[in-house]
Amino acid sequence: MRRISTRYLQPGMIVARTIYSSTGKVLLAAGMRITPKYIKRLHEVGVASVYVKDEFFDEPEKIPDVLSEKSRLETTRLVKESFLALETNQRLNIRAVKEVVDSIIDELLSNREVLFHLADIRSYDDYTFFHSVNVCILSLMTAITLGYNQLKLKELGIGALLHDIGKIRLSKKLLNKSEELSSEEYQLIRKHPEYGYEILRTYDDVPLLSAHVSLQHHERWDGKGYPRRLAGEQIHEYARIVAVADVYDALLADRPYRPAYSVNQAVTIITRMSNTYFQPRAVAALVSNIAVFPIGSVVMLSTGQTGIVVDVNSNYPTRPIVKVVFDQYGNKMPKSHEVDLTRLNTVFIAKVLSEEEVCKLFKGSIPEAADL
Repeated sequence: MRRISTRYLQPGMIVARTIYSSTGKVLLAAGMRITPKYIKRLHEVGVASVYVKDEFFDEPEKIPDVLSEKSRLETTRLVKESFLALETNQRLNIRAVKEVVDSIIDELLSNREVLFHLADIRSYDDYTFFHSVNVCILSLMTAITLGYNQLKLKELGIGALLHDIGKIRLSKKLLNKSEELSSEEYQLIRKHPEYGYEILRTYDDVPLLSAHVSLQHHERWDGKGYPRRLAGEQIHEYARIVAVADVYDALLADRPYRPAYSVNQAVTIITRMSNTYFQPRAVAALVSNIAVFPIGSVVMLSTGQTGIVVDVNSNYPTRPIVKVVFDQYGNKMPKSHEVDLTRLNTVFIAKVLSEEEVCKLFKGSIPEAADL
């Protein structure tokens, strides 16, 4: 399985992971064969990439995930309902928010050995809802690594899930704009942390520290963030965690103005932002929970051979199991074989192939179009 931009989709490819809307509706089911009609529809609804099956390696029975698909979809639906409620002058269902955060915490604690794996596929319009759920998951995983107790996890989880609630006061046209923002538009965007804090402070059952996550998640460790230019320890510890999770998940998402970054690229970026944008401790804790080379990544080894990551080692995230398919000259090998990089000290991943390189390499791997 590999993630591919919709601009590189070809009729005959097989969908590997179901794509859902924020309401849980199936947009494209796993196992379906891509047709020109589906490609056109994906572009229309703003889905920029798809996971497709590949004939060069067997699909694992179940790709590990820190949160079940059912829990993820239910939480996404709740976030969307919360945003829509405020847009129509209704009240947030804080009790439901607390219950879903408790459920996420329980699930994460029972899956502590599982790394954060595949990025979900979301349409541009649904970005904020899926993003809010992922930021909550990533923040809680980071906090569990840092040794947070149940109470602190709950306060953090509520704040992380609702960190972008202030965006309901901004126009969707502005939030999804593909062109560069004007200075006036950028200033409007920068208001959403304060809007979020104002909204959450009207609820007596929302902990004050949870509301501060919304207010402070764009503050920077070096004091150059907004809205209050707080620095270092002045920023609440919950907001420091959410700040890292917020940027990391944003990098993994397709946006109207750029395609998604790879996991390896995103990890590199947030690591470089450590000690300027982010608290180093928070970055290190988050990265320790990431499958740096997730299943489906096409990688070149230091031997020059190319293969696909088929499994990850939770204790050694940078040394996964790779199914080697192509030799150092780019020729398909007569017989593929798996290498566990934890057992080969002298072999390492030299690079993750770009989408253009993957498409060129796998040019002959597309199934024959049939029954279209």
